[in-house]
Amino acid sequence: MISLDNRLKTAAALCRRGVTVCDVGTDHALLACHLAMNGAKEVIASDINDGPLEAARETVIRTGVKNVRVLKSDGLKNIDFADDVIICGMGGELIADIIAGCRFLSADTHFILQPMTKAELLRHRLYSDGFEITEERTAYDGKRAYVIMLVRYTGERRDISELEAYTGKVTDPKFLKLTAEKLLKNASRMEQSDNFGDEAKALRSLAEEILKKAEDIS
Repeated sequence: MISLDNRLKTAAALCRRGVTVCDVGTDHALLACHLAMNGAKEVIASDINDGPLEAARETVIRTGVKNVRVLKSDGLKNIDFADDVIICGMGGELIADIIAGCRFLSADTHFILQPMTKAELLRHRLYSDGFEITEERTAYDGKRAYVIMLVRYTGERRDISELEAYTGKVTDPKFLKLTAEKLLKNASRMEQSDNFGDEAKALRSLAEEILKKAEDIS
């Protein structure tokens, strides 16, 4: 039996059944084995480092799953195909770089992305690189809040506003309020320096927009 935290459970719930999934940066392959035991046709558990790969193999042996393949890969460089690509626990900038190098893109490819940082940068990069976010879910573990994105490739490139970059398709008022609070804290720190007055004002204005969006949803 595999026990996942709320963050990984939420990400796993966005994966389709009966398809080939690639878990990038698999670490101990807990998520990969969970997916294999819950409807995935095949799971490729990939990582760039030997330590996590050995831990992944041990998890596969311990759980007895037969449809998980452990593979060394820098991002998606050694992955020939997957229907669903799931990337959890990395920075938004790194996630954007990884999927930009995907060699098997199609409109049917799903990406499930859970950035630990820079979610706003990831959203900017996704849309400018021709991807579309179709859904976003949130998850909480203790004091930590996470966003999980379901993404597909359309080929249509566009710029997005700062409001869209920071909120995306999130419909969780609590999460939006937390996002606004972070921006306000950053603005307060900037206001202590004479050099960042305009940037602080912009952050406060953006935070107000996000709070209004949260109120409209509530």
